[in-house]
Amino acid sequence: MKLLRSLVAAGTVSLMATATVAQERFITIGTGGQTGVYFVVGQSICRLVNRGSADHGLKCTAPSTGGSIANINAIAAGDMDMGVAQSDWQYHAYNGSSQFEGNKFEKARAVFSVHGEPFTVIARADAGISSFEDLKGKRVNIGNPGSGQRATMEVVMNALGWSLDEFALASELKPAEQAAALGDNKVDAIIYTVGHPNGSIQEAVSTVDAVLVPVEGDAIDGLIEANPFYAGATVPGGMYKGSDADTRTFGVKATFVTSADVPDDVVYEVVKAVFDNFDRFKRLHPAFENLKEEEMIADGLSAPLHPGAEKYYKERGWM
Repeated sequence: MKLLRSLVAAGTVSLMATATVAQERFITIGTGGQTGVYFVVGQSICRLVNRGSADHGLKCTAPSTGGSIANINAIAAGDMDMGVAQSDWQYHAYNGSSQFEGNKFEKARAVFSVHGEPFTVIARADAGISSFEDLKGKRVNIGNPGSGQRATMEVVMNALGWSLDEFALASELKPAEQAAALGDNKVDAIIYTVGHPNGSIQEAVSTVDAVLVPVEGDAIDGLIEANPFYAGATVPGGMYKGSDADTRTFGVKATFVTSADVPDDVVYEVVKAVFDNFDRFKRLHPAFENLKEEEMIADGLSAPLHPGAEKYYKERGWM
């Protein structure tokens, strides 16, 4: 009889374990290079989601990826569930414009925005670069294909009527590689659309004398005026060695995006994990320090809000 009860108990435990495994759902968040803030965003969100896995059954991973456009394409293809992307590329994906012309992602859905991302140019102090126009004839890392910074660099170049022929070298290094290239004198300047402070830029200015370069003028003013997802931005003076004064540029928002195909309850639980633990989230990176809930659910969202996110925001009385 004891043996029978033991077998029944073991069978029950086995069935319960099987049921538990069956209830687990795995979600993947696209990020960016490992030295960038996108990677921290994805890792931070997953950390908060995974803290509640016993309750909602979600298991979250956030691998390093090529960045904004690569993330959006992966979400559209169903290879990823969510991802971080610049607000301008969220807009272009949903509207089928710019690099998404002929490849409109109608199922793109906004979840929330995160930090601001100035378009940032860092140049070796000995390269004689004090303005964006001075990049002509220089060795410049324009960013890896698939990244938001590469695509935004191309937008700026188009606004100025430039081609790659303007540069002595146009390298395509990833964010994790460009600081070393600047320090090793393989490039004169690097481009990075990123939240500040940033570890990769800190690395660059600690290994070589370097300066932040302003990005301003009529062409930039025209971009800001014509595109609601762009805005003027400032990198505060004193944040990085060699740049004591404020540096004027323009920028976008980092946004968290998904697809209409991702179930409402999955998006709801991810949003809940972030905003129910908002103070903890803000402590995970200095770029998150000044985030405000009311701005995150409104600013930079250039695709329709996902119903799962909307449900949570209404429950909190924010909508």
